[in-house]
Amino acid sequence: MRDQQEYRFVKWFRTATISAALLLLAGCASQSSSQTTQWVYPPMAIPLQPSVQQEVQIARLTQLLQRPDLSDEVRAKMLFERGNYYDSVGLRDLARLDFTQSLSLNPAQPDIFNLLGVYYTEAGEFDAAYESFDSTLELDPGNYYAERNRAIALYYGDRPELALEEIAKHYQQDPNDPFRALWMYIIESDLDPEHAYDELMTRYQQHDEQWGWVLAGLMLGDVSEERAFKAVLSATRDNTLLAQHLTEAYFYLGKRYQMQGELAQAISLYKLAISFNVYEYVEHRYAFIELGRIYQQLREARQEQAQPQS
Repeated sequence: MRDQQEYRFVKWFRTATISAALLLLAGCASQSSSQTTQWVYPPMAIPLQPSVQQEVQIARLTQLLQRPDLSDEVRAKMLFERGNYYDSVGLRDLARLDFTQSLSLNPAQPDIFNLLGVYYTEAGEFDAAYESFDSTLELDPGNYYAERNRAIALYYGDRPELALEEIAKHYQQDPNDPFRALWMYIIESDLDPEHAYDELMTRYQQHDEQWGWVLAGLMLGDVSEERAFKAVLSATRDNTLLAQHLTEAYFYLGKRYQMQGELAQAISLYKLAISFNVYEYVEHRYAFIELGRIYQQLREARQEQAQPQS
């Protein structure tokens, strides 16, 4: 009886905390200009934690994989499934190990090659990433996740022309997808910022009601930070969805500040994007890469300043 009472209290407390936090956050902003908002406290969500179901599934699969009578096909499927659960709770090294073992038993798994390509991109192993995405597309030519991820890998691998060619093809397959338009803008901005801005603005002016177009407006400066965060807070009272939308909003806002050279703001926003533990979102994954790029840029700048003047 006591355990049930404690459980009910914890459940009530979590619900009350989320509701109170949303009410407080909705009123914590003040707008200093038409486009720039200074937040007393940034809108937040409770960081996601592994669910009981995820933990139980990992334990169940681990136990089943100890059986010696499993066929290679079944063992490969179980390793893939457990790897997905590991990935969803942020245990990426364990996920990568399971995916690699699964491929050794069944190499014809395009989804695994795609995930490994993302891991290689995060680690800066770009040649391995390109090979993994190529393998995905050989096995599944219509895998649009691999198309997008290969373009992003080329972008982070400092191959902007190839990245733009890849993302342009990816975008043309679905011009109404705001996230394709966003990455088209990000990648093209390395080569021609003005043209990239004009192109995204044209697409944005024809937008529908998808959430991603709010992010596009935020990147363009057409949607204020206050308006964007109000859209997030008013759209849901579900903490998981709130964490997902805030992860996206902070990542793309951080990218905007980074492109404007305001690195301190970008660093803070990328850290916020990471803080919600939405491990499966590319915005969470690539925020780490962006932080690494900024830190490398700052290190190089300090080294140049430290060199004696001739």
